[in-house]
Amino acid sequence: MRFRHPDGSTVHLAYCTNVHPAETLDGVLAQFRDHCEPVRRRLGRDRLGIGLWLAKDAARSLITDPAALRGLRTELERRGLEVVTLNGFPYEGFGAEEVKYRVYRPDWADPERLAHTSDLARLLAQLLPADVTEGTISTLPLAWRTAYDTPRADTARTALVTLAERLDALEELTGRSIRIGLEPEPGCVVETTADAIAPLTAVGRPDRIGLCLDTCHLATSFEDPKTALDGLAAARLPVVKSQLSAALHAEQPRTPAVREALAAFDEPRFLHQTRTLTAQGLRGTDDLGPALDGAALPDGSAWRAHFHVPLHAAPAAPLTSTLDVLKDTLTHLVGGPHPLTRHLEVETYTWQALPPQLRPRARPQLADGIAAELTLARDLLTDLGLKELP
Repeated sequence: MRFRHPDGSTVHLAYCTNVHPAETLDGVLAQFRDHCEPVRRRLGRDRLGIGLWLAKDAARSLITDPAALRGLRTELERRGLEVVTLNGFPYEGFGAEEVKYRVYRPDWADPERLAHTSDLARLLAQLLPADVTEGTISTLPLAWRTAYDTPRADTARTALVTLAERLDALEELTGRSIRIGLEPEPGCVVETTADAIAPLTAVGRPDRIGLCLDTCHLATSFEDPKTALDGLAAARLPVVKSQLSAALHAEQPRTPAVREALAAFDEPRFLHQTRTLTAQGLRGTDDLGPALDGAALPDGSAWRAHFHVPLHAAPAAPLTSTLDVLKDTLTHLVGGPHPLTRHLEVETYTWQALPPQLRPRARPQLADGIAAELTLARDLLTDLGLKELP
């Protein structure tokens, strides 16, 4: 979906296909048929943007087989789909029964992360629509925080510098500019936007490498959107894309009813980092279970958990979502005289991890839900003065 900002620039809205995890190229093509095109039809649009997730094996198939890449482009066009952004965070196994900490491997101190991201950039340059010259890729925020020492930090910085050089060469070859966004996430080396400033300044390539601002992660860490964006602007670090998502919010976590409601979201597949803001600062646990099990997390103030809840359907009381943080962030990102980013991506990948009574029962219900999320995002954009384009 495309929107015209009042300044005349185009803002793209997509939804991320990591909600339909597939490890192979055949699986990706099946996603287009079984999920993406049905969502587009529900929205009544001739064209729908998707934030494509290509796992290691699928990406490697496309890199080594030009005919397969041409076939993917043909299938996108046939299904009325377009790609301006990729989700390069998960490397493989995102559809496994247990993902948890594995989603952070390989990290930016591992040569395979550089190789994979370089492949994704080459692919995106070929997948961009004919009238689009800029693409973006989100990636993990350097590494999970443990076992990340000075030598690994130096290796990661060198890898990002090398990546920027490769992106320069790619633009010279293809005429397409690809930018990378590190995605701050609770528990990682770069947990907050403030954490991103020093390592990205050390890389020194804001024209190529900036931030992907995920509004669930922002809210989970209790960051104020305006303060976060002002800090990035002062450091001259760009928001290359933003993922529109909402976290789980519990206002009174010490009460039995709230804990019982939260326990329904403590599932075994994904990591649900949980945070609370105290007078002494931010406190947290790596997952929701440890927060519920004992005294690991103070419960005198609100808790927020890294659980991407559907944008249009906040959990029932006594829980809610951080949709207001998303709205506030979006206002600052695209509600001003010029957009701070032009790539927006709805990223609710946790539909099948919701409590059983909230999960879609079949493909049609999932397509209905994703279309409802995109409708909400579209309405937020038009309320900010953007005009939806055909």
